[in-house]
Amino acid sequence: MAVKQAAEWSDKVEQILKLFPVHIRKVMEQAEVFQRLSQKLEEIRVRVNQPLELVTADGAYFLNNGALVRQTDRQCLSVSEEDLRQMSTLMSRYSLYAYEEEIRQGFLTVEGGHRVGVAGKAILEQEKVKSLQHISSVNIRMSHEIPGCADRLLPMITKNREVCHTLIISPPCGGKTTLIRDLIRQISDGNAHVKGCTVGVVDERSEIGGCYLGVAQNHLGSRTDILDCCPKAEGMIMLIRSMSPRVLAVDEIGAQEEIRAVEYAMQCGCKLIASVHGNSMAEIASKPGLGELVRQRRFERYVVLENREHPGEIKEIFDERGSLLCRN
Repeated sequence: MAVKQAAEWSDKVEQILKLFPVHIRKVMEQAEVFQRLSQKLEEIRVRVNQPLELVTADGAYFLNNGALVRQTDRQCLSVSEEDLRQMSTLMSRYSLYAYEEEIRQGFLTVEGGHRVGVAGKAILEQEKVKSLQHISSVNIRMSHEIPGCADRLLPMITKNREVCHTLIISPPCGGKTTLIRDLIRQISDGNAHVKGCTVGVVDERSEIGGCYLGVAQNHLGSRTDILDCCPKAEGMIMLIRSMSPRVLAVDEIGAQEEIRAVEYAMQCGCKLIASVHGNSMAEIASKPGLGELVRQRRFERYVVLENREHPGEIKEIFDERGSLLCRN
C-alpha cells in the first residue's frame, strides 16, 4: 500500500511539474530537497517577479541554489512575467478561451484534479467579472486523497447501515473536503457500516471530484454522479430530479438559497452530507438560515473538525439535539 501511495504521489508531482516552463521545471527536478519536500506539499504559489513559494503544513519554503530556505533573497528561484504567460498557456492546454468560465471564477482544474487559483486584471461587464487577463499570480493546490481517512467517522454517522443527515463543521484548511471525499467513496461502494447506494455530488468549484475534461480525477466510488462547476442550490435540485440519489453531498453551504435547497432535498427523502466553515456548534447555531436548521433538528449528526496535528481531526460529534456523542 505504501509503495502504491508513493507511486501515486510521484505521478501527482509530475502532473504539477508539467505546468512550469522547462527551465523552472529542471531546477525543481534537480533539487534533491524538493523531492523530499514534495510528499508534504500543499500549495505552490507563483507570483510575477517574486520567488516561487512552496507551502507545506509546517510553513513556507523557497528554493535557493537547490537548497530549501525560509527567507527569500536575490538567489531564490524567481518567476518572470513570460514564465507566467507560459504557465497560463500550459494550464489551459493552449486555449484560455476554453477555460474562460472557470477562470472567471478565479480558478481552473488541471490533470490530476489539482486546483489552480489565478489572480490578475479583472474584466468587467455590467458590473460583473467577465474574465481575468494579465494573470499575475497563480496558486497551485495539490490534490490530496487519503483513502480511509473517514474510517473512524463513518460508524458515527450511520444507523442500521443508512447514512444520517450530517453537517461537517470545519475551520478553513481543516480537512473537510478530504474527509467528505472519502465518505462519498465509502458510501458509494458500501462496506460493513453502510449499504452501497447512489450518491449525488454537487461540486461547484471542482474541489471534491477534481473533474478534468468532465472526468473525476479523484476516487468517489462506483455509484457516484457528479455535477461539476454548477451552483450548489441549483445543482442539488437538478440532481434530485435527474439522478434520484439516495445521498446528496455538497461542500461549504451557507447562502440562503443553498439552505432552502438542503431543506428541499431532505423533504425528498435524500440523506444530506454537507459542510460549513465554522469552529463550533454554538457558532453554527447563531448563523442565519443554518441556525434555523439546527433548531428544527434537521441534521442528525454534527461533526466538528480541528487541525491541531493534521487536517480532518475530529474534535466533537453531536446528535440532532446538540448532545455530545464523542469528543477527541
